[in-house]
Amino acid sequence: MSERGMQELALLLLTALANAPRHGYAIAQEVKAITDGRVVPRTGALYGALDRLLNEGLIEVAREEVVGGRARRTFALTDSGRERLAAEAERLAATAQEVKRRLAAGGGAVPA
Repeated sequence: MSERGMQELALLLLTALANAPRHGYAIAQEVKAITDGRVVPRTGALYGALDRLLNEGLIEVAREEVVGGRARRTFALTDSGRERLAAEAERLAATAQEVKRRLAAGGGAVPA
């Protein structure tokens, strides 16, 4: 059996980091933009997921600084994270294609 699909939040966090490194708040804002406001990660869920992605080697801390007396880490996608994100995109695209095929076979209209 193939590798299990990743959870939506992990997918969205990796997607938010695909084109540029970002700090936590910027990642949350990017996720909100990517999902058209459907997903707004809470702080605990966001940093818990970022810690898991760090432990899996899919992201790394690109920079650490102190801003306004608070530590701020900037995260970046690793090569391994980029590969995993690309594989997940392929898996999701294949699943979506199969959904469309089966809907069409059922005689209903299929969105483009």
